[in-house]
Amino acid sequence: MRPFATVVEGKKLLFPHPGMSGRTNESRGLSHGVATDRRSWSNPPRGRRRTTFRGALFLLLVAGLVTGTAAARSGDTSKPIVFPILGAAHYADDFGDPRAGGPHQGIDIMAAKKSLALAAEAGKVKFWTTSASAGCMLYLYGASGTTYYYIHLNNDLTRGNDNRGKCIAGTAYATGLKNGAKVAAGQPVGFVGDSGDANGAHAHLHFEVHPGGGKAVDGYPFLQTAQHLLFAAPKGKPFTLELDGTVTKPAALTLQVKVSTVHAWPMGQHQTRLRRPLLLNVPNTAVVQSTNGSTTRKTTILSALKGQTVKVWTMPATASLKTERGDDLSLTAALVLLKIG
Repeated sequence: MRPFATVVEGKKLLFPHPGMSGRTNESRGLSHGVATDRRSWSNPPRGRRRTTFRGALFLLLVAGLVTGTAAARSGDTSKPIVFPILGAAHYADDFGDPRAGGPHQGIDIMAAKKSLALAAEAGKVKFWTTSASAGCMLYLYGASGTTYYYIHLNNDLTRGNDNRGKCIAGTAYATGLKNGAKVAAGQPVGFVGDSGDANGAHAHLHFEVHPGGGKAVDGYPFLQTAQHLLFAAPKGKPFTLELDGTVTKPAALTLQVKVSTVHAWPMGQHQTRLRRPLLLNVPNTAVVQSTNGSTTRKTTILSALKGQTVKVWTMPATASLKTERGDDLSLTAALVLLKIG
């Protein structure tokens, strides 16, 4: 029995596979470069036949060493990809599962409708809008040589299943994104939906991984090691974060917290139920306050206690992959509020 992974805003929880919601007859073949559920397996496109095997692909490394991680990535860089959805999501290793048109060629990642779909790595995007089964689809040609398929992107104008939207930027694809554009890792590229033959099913992203632009491989190992972002924004865009969490380790000029909630401004992005450790800069210029209202004792960052509830507003900064990931000391506190009681 294969594992089932739930990602609650960045935290992975593994359970036995309980079965998936959505259409059980969904399978992904490839017809003229487009995902489809109905095609003849006796005539694979461009001479490339998809196989039903699963498991890692093994690569010979320096000195003949073989590692499972490199095998799963089949020749791409050793860097983990960015998780392709911002926010809460869950998925199972359903690659290769039997479907009406053949083995399932991707991983179905369940998420709220219109959740942001993110670029797994830097690369170039191509819109695909003519497949009845895939619906609104996007190719990401990664800089590593790996191609990623984003299938069943949104085609609804409301939160309901109205099917009144088109496969255009602002509906299926990220607002302002152009066909053929270069994108940075983690940049929004689309919105999760239920277009194509997923119509009426739970909104999800059918995510495929094609190392070297070849046959699809199991994307589950990629997702398990993927980097989850605190927020998503174009590189260089100004931002500030409002963080809620608990203190894990105070120091003279730093603060380690376990973040439970993130608000990102001016993007208006909001994530809850996180359990993300963050190490923040707290310079001497940062304002540190306490909710006890005491005027007889100066509050400093060293006044913080392990397990204490804290709210942090970060200094305005410009977006980069490091700040979006929340790398150690990539974010600087402007105001720290220590809550008493």
